Amino acid sequence: MKLGLSIGYWSAQPPTGMTELLADAEDLGYESVWTAEAYGSDALTPLAWWGSNTKTMRLGTAIMQMAARTPTATAMAAMTMDHLSQGRFVLGLGVSGPQVVEGWYGQPYPKPLARTREYVNIVRQVIAREAPVAFTGEHYQLPFEGGSGLGKPLKVTIHPRRPDLPIFLAAEGPKNVALAAEIADGWLPFWFSPRSDEFYRNAMAEGFSRPGARRTFADFEVACPVPVIINPDPEQAADVIRPMLALYVGGMGAKGANFHFDVIARMGYEAEAHRIQDLYLDGKKAEAIASIPLAMVEDVALVGPPEKIRDELARWSETVITTMLVQGPPELLRVLPGLLG
Repeated sequence: MKLGLSIGYWSAQPPTGMTELLADAEDLGYESVWTAEAYGSDALTPLAWWGSNTKTMRLGTAIMQMAARTPTATAMAAMTMDHLSQGRFVLGLGVSGPQVVEGWYGQPYPKPLARTREYVNIVRQVIAREAPVAFTGEHYQLPFEGGSGLGKPLKVTIHPRRPDLPIFLAAEGPKNVALAAEIADGWLPFWFSPRSDEFYRNAMAEGFSRPGARRTFADFEVACPVPVIINPDPEQAADVIRPMLALYVGGMGAKGANFHFDVIARMGYEAEAHRIQDLYLDGKKAEAIASIPLAMVEDVALVGPPEKIRDELARWSETVITTMLVQGPPELLRVLPGLLG
């Protein structure tokens, strides 16, 4: 299992010291660095800015939101990044959720799997540059139907550095994971637990078995963010993770439409997830955070003293994960490779 660095997206202001952090991570053998976006900082600009100081690390987006860009705009950006990084870019895509897609981008959310399939198809056509791009689908049409009638299929002007530039898909539910296994080169999980490994293996196997699937278990990548907090007291370490877990389980989506909630509930924490969500949506965020049991945190994160984390890493290394994405200060980045062995 390889190690990667997760930068994520900004809070109120850009983080400081990122150039130095990436230099340290690269020197320590971290294989990749990943940015994200929600409805603040975008994923591409920081990755290009800070990534320009790296030499060997792959530069990935985890994730670029599909609603933020048309498929052709995403393909243009991916090809540009791949040239500037000399073939080190990984295009990580995700649909986000209905609150962001409809509330922030003003686009319809229904049928996300069908939309994803069409989106990736168009992106691959652009990057392959085999012919002018034409597509007639339920969600996307190139040229656009019903406009001036003057549109025509176009071929991207730049030549691809890699016609098979890797595309990873973010997914949490079994149907999305199967779709990632079928049409993508990698999967970006969120709130993964080793206890759910068989569940996800079965979903991936379903995707690999479909006609035309691109990959198999042997050459498919799974790059998973895993929170790591080193502290002699596991409870205190878990306190660092609890606010983020409460936000995603309780506040990222409405009742009945929160995929992060579903992930935690499938692990056997349905009652706890309902309690967290009810408290959070009632404005009782502190109580929601405090209600998260240590066991839930330990299922999705590595928390506690170094020896505890070393012992728990063994079960993570036996999962489908091929790259563990960690986020933290230079001290953590230096310690973790030794714990992984």
